Amino acid sequence: MTPGHGHTIDATGGHPPAPRRMARREPGTHPAAAAATSARPVMLRGIIDGHPGPVTITAAVPLAAASAGPRRVDAGGTLLRLRALHVMGHGSARIARAAGASEQAIQKITRGQTATVQPGLRDAITTVYDAWWDKRAPGRAPGERAAATRARRRAATGNWCAGAGLDDDQLDLPGYQPAHGWLPATGTGTAGDIGPNRYQEAAS
Repeated sequence: MTPGHGHTIDATGGHPPAPRRMARREPGTHPAAAAATSARPVMLRGIIDGHPGPVTITAAVPLAAASAGPRRVDAGGTLLRLRALHVMGHGSARIARAAGASEQAIQKITRGQTATVQPGLRDAITTVYDAWWDKRAPGRAPGERAAATRARRRAATGNWCAGAGLDDDQLDLPGYQPAHGWLPATGTGTAGDIGPNRYQEAAS
């Protein structure tokens, strides 16, 4: 079958996945990140000279500045990206190396045990996903081939959707679920290696 933007994914059985829309974004324009720059009213209380008592002042301040502590985002889109990469044979260890994260963190998200993630980790995994979603994991050595086989088997057992069946416009909306489950996918070629992303483990 031929998903969106000209890539061919070999899939058989069941209903064909919906076309994948690759919505390219400029750095820093991730939909979830954009919300951090939105202004919101903040109630400030104080004493003004000549006023008999406390007054309430409404001020517009950036949401990021008004929020205390690190901001986390819904992990649903990250989970679906990781599972789609497994369909192509990219296991947790390979993804972790490329994203600059720990294998344990990748495994927990993939299993659905993490409800929220740091924006930096989400963006790092999105970068890896954009590069590999339609590319097979390499099999240059027995260890690589075995790891890819395990990842594909896990995806099939879990009924995980390939990237061709995901809608980029909906991926990061909480509660989004793909319309289709697992289908075999051979991709358009072999994925290259990715060095550690800008995401740093200390930021997790």
